[in-house]
Amino acid sequence: MDKKIKELRKKHEDLEKQLQDSSVTSDQFKLQKIAKEYNEVKSVIQKYEELEKLQDNLKQTEETLKESEEKELQQMAQEEIDKLNQQKKELEDYLDIYFNPKDPADKKNIIVEIRAGVGGDEAALFAADLFRLYGKFAEKNGWKTVLLNSSRTGIGGLKEVVFEINGTNVYSKLKYEMGVHRVQRIPNTEKSGRVHTSTATVAILPEAEETDLEIKPEDIRV
Repeated sequence: MDKKIKELRKKHEDLEKQLQDSSVTSDQFKLQKIAKEYNEVKSVIQKYEELEKLQDNLKQTEETLKESEEKELQQMAQEEIDKLNQQKKELEDYLDIYFNPKDPADKKNIIVEIRAGVGGDEAALFAADLFRLYGKFAEKNGWKTVLLNSSRTGIGGLKEVVFEINGTNVYSKLKYEMGVHRVQRIPNTEKSGRVHTSTATVAILPEAEETDLEIKPEDIRV
């Protein structure tokens, strides 16, 4: 891991220099591509530094647990160890996905499509709930959400909504959300207290690679 991080830090420096190069700043397509890669590399380095600090805290807390004879302090130390171990696993998983992706698309941004299914107005409300849920999850992970298209109902539901989520390892964390989601609950629109079953479909699409396209005049037929 240390060797990989060393190489990544060198790459970070190289990308930083490229962002100051006039040949890059004058080319919007190239600038966006390099800036995206720079931010991704920077994020991974920050995660690694977080892991290093966390491992130091974990070691100190484990020593406190061994040395302490007070039950209350031991309990507090054990709770802190459990919490740090969970955070450690999340950071290690994050770095493992970046350095050893099992799927080439795991590191990509995504486009999410949510469509209300069976259930009428309640299904549209459920689709809106899912949209807010993914938005909060993206915010928690430091990702950026961009709304592309939506069709709303009069009571605040969504017939359909399409949006982007941009960040590091987005596809790897959300690709298994694809499919039909179902909820059983008493909707706000139900006056008699009956439980309704509503559905919404979720599509998770990895972002397509941008490519330069050159169309030669001699290839055009009118």
